[in-house]
Amino acid sequence: MFPKSDRSVRHSATELGPVYFLTATVNSWNKLLSEDRYKDEIIASLRLLSERGKIQVFAFVIMPNHIHLIWRLLERNGKESPQGSMLKFTAHRFKQMLLDEHGADALIPYDIKRHNKAYEFWQRDSLAVILISKPVALQKLNYIHNNLLTERWQVAANAAEYKYSSAHYYQTGIDNFGFLHNLHDEFLGMFPEA
Repeated sequence: MFPKSDRSVRHSATELGPVYFLTATVNSWNKLLSEDRYKDEIIASLRLLSERGKIQVFAFVIMPNHIHLIWRLLERNGKESPQGSMLKFTAHRFKQMLLDEHGADALIPYDIKRHNKAYEFWQRDSLAVILISKPVALQKLNYIHNNLLTERWQVAANAAEYKYSSAHYYQTGIDNFGFLHNLHDEFLGMFPEA
């Protein structure tokens, strides 16, 4: 089912079935996600897609200008991929929130004036890496939970205390979001012992 190599395979698009490490970045690295209400829209989208059986979320962190996820896409959401639905839904919400709170000038950093859309909140071609081995999956899991502690970001002093991360779930077993699946349990059926 998966390649026998330990090397990760980078994609810009995801397919149904494999477990991916995904990074989606806000356009021009704007720190739109610094405010919790924008993070809450991402959580709402992940929860809805999970409840509808479209995705399984194993881990995540929401940073000021990007998100990291370990997830599996289970089935299409109508005509769209679940990834496309999440990015589209959050972009529409971000646009409406910025307009309501700050007016049209707040949209200028996201203005692209293309023939099919005027604004773009997420950079095109998100980084997607298939997790094809247990060591690679654990490395990505640790990366997600420790990213917010790095000198560059300093988003939190303790990963488990940061509200917009799955670190608390992995330390306590308590799923405050209602949609997390344990990546360690996934190893039993998916990855060979390392």
